Amino acid sequence: MTTPAFATPSADPSGAVTDRDETELATQIVAKLCHDFISPAGAMSSALDLMTDPDSADMHADALDLMQQSAAKLVALVRYARVAYGAATSNQNFSAAELQSTVTDLLSGGRATIDWQVPDGDYAKPHARILVNLAYVAVGALPTGGTATISARQEGGALILSTVSEGSRARLKPEAIEGLSGAELSDGLPGQWIQPHWLWRSVRGQGGTLKVTTDEGRVELVVTLPLATSG
Repeated sequence: MTTPAFATPSADPSGAVTDRDETELATQIVAKLCHDFISPAGAMSSALDLMTDPDSADMHADALDLMQQSAAKLVALVRYARVAYGAATSNQNFSAAELQSTVTDLLSGGRATIDWQVPDGDYAKPHARILVNLAYVAVGALPTGGTATISARQEGGALILSTVSEGSRARLKPEAIEGLSGAELSDGLPGQWIQPHWLWRSVRGQGGTLKVTTDEGRVELVVTLPLATSG
C-alpha cells in the first residue's frame, strides 16, 4: 500500500523561530556527531593501546589495520559533516565528484548500493548540503540492503534533487517520518530524527519543498529548490 506523500511548506506558517528551538537543534546535532565520532575514535584508542603493549606484539599488525580503517572512517565522517551541517568553510561550491566521494566514502561498505546519477558540475553550498543529507536518509531507508539512486536535474527554472531507495525492506522509521514532515520528535530515538529534520530545515531555509512517498519496498524523496540560493 502506498503511503500518501507529504511535502514541506516553503516557509514556517508561524514565522517564529525561538532561541529554544535553535538551542535544541544544536544540541541534537552535536549529540549525533558525538555518537558518530565515538566509535572510530574509540577504536583508534584501543588500537594504540595494543600497539604500545609489549605483551601484545603478536597483535600489532591487526592493531595497525584497525587504526587505518578507523582513521579513514573518522576522516569520512568529518568530511561529510563539513558539507551536511554547513561547517565553516570558504568553499561556496562543491563539484559533483567531490560530493560523490563524500557520500560514498561515508556510506559505502554497508548493505546498500549507491547509484550516483548526479550530473557533473558545481553545486552551491546550500544545494550540496541538501544533496548529501538526502543521500544519508536514502541509504538509511535500506536497513537490509538494496539500491539508493541519487540524482539531480534542472527543470522549469528549479533544481530537483531526488533519491529512490529500493529494497525488500525499504522503509522510513517513524522518527524519520516525523523529521521529514517538520514535526517535533514525539517518541523514539533522537538520533534517528535529527538528520531527517535537519534536511527538512535546510530545504525550508532555501524556500524549497520536500516530497516523500513510500510504497512496499520503495521510498522516494524529491526536493525542489530555487536555483538561486540564500546562503
